[in-house]
Amino acid sequence: MSKTKKKLKHILRNPFRIIIWIITRLPYFRFLKSTENGIEKINFNMWFNQKVLGNNKNAYWPVHKSSRVVGEQNIYIGIGTFPGFQRNIYIQGTGKLYFGDYTIIGQNSGILSGNHDIYDYRKLTPRDTKIGSYCWIGMNSVVLGGVVLGDHTIVSAGSVVTKSFPLGYCVIGGVPAKIIKEIDPNEVVDYEYELKYHGYIKQEKFLKFRNKKLDI
Repeated sequence: MSKTKKKLKHILRNPFRIIIWIITRLPYFRFLKSTENGIEKINFNMWFNQKVLGNNKNAYWPVHKSSRVVGEQNIYIGIGTFPGFQRNIYIQGTGKLYFGDYTIIGQNSGILSGNHDIYDYRKLTPRDTKIGSYCWIGMNSVVLGGVVLGDHTIVSAGSVVTKSFPLGYCVIGGVPAKIIKEIDPNEVVDYEYELKYHGYIKQEKFLKFRNKKLDI
């Protein structure tokens, strides 16, 4: 039996799955196909928890119900990048926060674009943060406000990034993070999805959305 037939047989055993299968074939849900061959695959349950049940409902990209996003209007995400897709991630848009294309963030991590004033911690000081394309932030890591990471920067698990590495193409790690290894630009693979979305929004509609909804 082919893989497609097995999948169809599995769906037909459960009426609820049949309803979901029909719903996800609607044009609105085309974004589900945009990541079907990617590392982080959007699924209907995540969308439902977010947009219907209201967990991180203001984020315009898929976010896990256990993660938290604040200041969505100050956050720009590139194609195929979903900050907070994994569990227990904190994404803070106090200042401007930029993510390039196809960047992934591991569980229990925090990406900040601001910090508390050291003389009065009731106040938050915005500090713009920029994460490049094809970056990988390892689990249990923290990137502090004001940091710039260039394309193809890998942050080792458990690191605290306190300064910028704007040239990218490196593995960094430690507390505070420093360069562990250089990455050969000729060896990296800059893949692309066939269907291009900024979160739930088609690439061709994103500029209009950005001008209307975002402050970044």
